Amino acid sequence: MANKVIIYSTPTCVYCKMAKEFFKKNNVQYTEHNVAEDDAAREEMVQKSHQLGVPVIDIDGEVHVGFNRSELERALGLK
Repeated sequence: MANKVIIYSTPTCVYCKMAKEFFKKNNVQYTEHNVAEDDAAREEMVQKSHQLGVPVIDIDGEVHVGFNRSELERALGLK
């Protein structure tokens, strides 16, 4: 079963770009929300993570702040 992956990001965030490259490389489908332009998505991100740093990655309801390759691999069952 595919994971439900949501990434909250901004266009200038280097770690957001790294996370999206990681998803592409591993054929992980994801939904992206640009919190620089989407106020509702930014509110949703803050509700989930309790902070404003990006990326915030929601994998099946499990929230990850920042880009941590090994954490994402574990959460996605890639290891």
